[in-house]
Amino acid sequence: MVTCPANARPGQKIRFQLPIKLSSDEIQSIKLNYQKDGWVRCLSTDLTFHWIRSEGEVDGQLKDSRDLTWAFERIAFVRELRSSATVSSKSKVDHSLQLVPAKEASLSTVVPAINNGTSLAQELSRYAAMPFQHKEAWFRQQIAKIQVPWEDGHIKINVRRENLLQDSMEATESITQGDMRKIFRFEFISEPGVDAGGVAREWFQLVSALLFNPDFALWSYSSINQMCMQINPSSGVANDEHLRYFHFTGRLLGKALFDRQIVAGHLVRPLYKHILGWPVTVADLEQLDADTYANLCKLKDLEDVEVCCLDFTVTEDHWGTAQTIELKSDGANCMVTNRNVDEYIQLQMRYRLLERVKEQIKALLVGFYDVIPEALLSVFDFQELELLLCGLPEIDIEDWKRNTEQFLVLPIYP
Repeated sequence: MVTCPANARPGQKIRFQLPIKLSSDEIQSIKLNYQKDGWVRCLSTDLTFHWIRSEGEVDGQLKDSRDLTWAFERIAFVRELRSSATVSSKSKVDHSLQLVPAKEASLSTVVPAINNGTSLAQELSRYAAMPFQHKEAWFRQQIAKIQVPWEDGHIKINVRRENLLQDSMEATESITQGDMRKIFRFEFISEPGVDAGGVAREWFQLVSALLFNPDFALWSYSSINQMCMQINPSSGVANDEHLRYFHFTGRLLGKALFDRQIVAGHLVRPLYKHILGWPVTVADLEQLDADTYANLCKLKDLEDVEVCCLDFTVTEDHWGTAQTIELKSDGANCMVTNRNVDEYIQLQMRYRLLERVKEQIKALLVGFYDVIPEALLSVFDFQELELLLCGLPEIDIEDWKRNTEQFLVLPIYP
C-alpha cells in the first residue's frame, strides 16, 4: 500500500522509492570506520548501527605494555537519548538520558522526511569513508530535502541589541519544532534593513558569544584548553532558566549547522561525542577535569590502591560550598580496593561525563535534534563536526604556507 502525500494534487506525478531488503552479506559489508578511538559502527539486521571495538592497531598497542592493559582503558559509554509521549498530553514529549556500554548503543538509519523513510545505511556507509568535502556536499543535499521552502512559510525574528540574548532565547524557544527548518530572517529593532545574510551572520556570532561567555555562568573553560567550553555543573544556581537556555543553545547550534553559519564557541570533545552519539572513554575526562584524569591514571601504577584511602564519593565545590556526592548507594562507607577499582573508575566516568550535567546535556541535545536529524550526522567524526560549527580553532601557519601560492605582480607604467 502506498500513501499519497497530504499536499498531493489531482494529476500530479509522485516519485517514490520502494524499500529494498538488504541481504545478510550486504548488511555485514556496511561499516562506518572513523579510524578514531578504536571503535567502528556496523549495521545490524534491524538496519540500525551498533558500535563494535576494532581489534586493530589500538589493541595491538595495548598488548605491548603491562601498564596499559587495564580494562578501564578499553571501557566506553555512549549516551542514550530516548523520547516518549506523556500520558497527560500526547503533544508533550518526555526525554530520558543515560550512559550505556558502547556495544549496547544503537542508531537508526532512517530519516522519515528523506527517501520516504527508507534506510540511509548504504549512503551513510559510502560517504563516511569519503573526504570531508564530499561528506559535506552530501550532507547539504540531505538538508535541502528537509528545508521548508520560502513560499511555504518563513520566520522573522526581531530582537533588541540591548537585550539581545534574552530576546533571542524567547523568540527561538517560541518556535515549534516543525518550524525550525524554515528559513529565518533577522532584524535588529530600530535598525531597518534587508537581511541578505549579513544580519543573520552577525546574529549567530553575537548571540553565541554571549551564551558561551563564562560570566553568564552557563559554561566554563575546559581544564586544558581555554578555547573550548564545558557545561558549568552549577549553572542552575546562577540562572533559574538555565535549562531553557541550554535548549536554546542546542537549537542555535543546530540552526547554525543547518544554515551554514559559524558560532563563536568551541565545545570540549565529550560534548561533540554526545551530539554524534560516539563512545566516550576515560581519556575524555582530561578535558573536563585534568586532575581527576591524572589521578585515575596513577591508580594503574599502584600495587595496592587501598593506600590512597579512597571511597565511592566525589566532592564538588558549588559556589564556595563543598558538597559530597555518593557514586553509589552507601558509597561513603565503601573503600576502593584492587577488586572494585574498575567499578570505581566506571562510576567516576559516568558521573563526570554525564550525570553531574545530565539535565543540561539533555536539553542541549533535544534542541539540536529539533533541527538536525541525528542519523545525518553519522558521516562525520567529532573533529569534522567542530569544523562545520566553529571553523578552525587554531591557525596552522605551516599548513597555510603549504597551501599558498605566491605571485609577483609588477606595476605597469604607461
